[in-house]
Amino acid sequence: MGLLTRCDQTTYKQGELLYVKFCSNCHAEDGKGLKALIPPLAGADYLKQHQDELACIIKYGISSKIKVNGVEFEQPMPGVPQLSDFEITNIINYINQAWGNDYGYVKIAYVRKSLKVCDK
Repeated sequence: MGLLTRCDQTTYKQGELLYVKFCSNCHAEDGKGLKALIPPLAGADYLKQHQDELACIIKYGISSKIKVNGVEFEQPMPGVPQLSDFEITNIINYINQAWGNDYGYVKIAYVRKSLKVCDK
């Protein structure tokens, strides 16, 4: 089978690898989170509604309460400040399309603009 006809290739492979390394320990490899402690990313209305905040959350974390799919979560999420803008972009694009999510594609310029707003 030629490369052009293969259907089993994962898009955003670097984003997936980074997600597994930095995010899946809490949010799980399947994006379902951890019951009432860690919010899901799979099918998460929060992701869809807060695209402009995702880069800041990934880089710097979040300590405020959030509501995901009608459930409140208050467990603080640590950031991953060592990630580059490019790596954050890849993670966002991966989670935006993984597990049945269809939340669009973000460009690195958008991520950089978002990070300037929250730069700590």
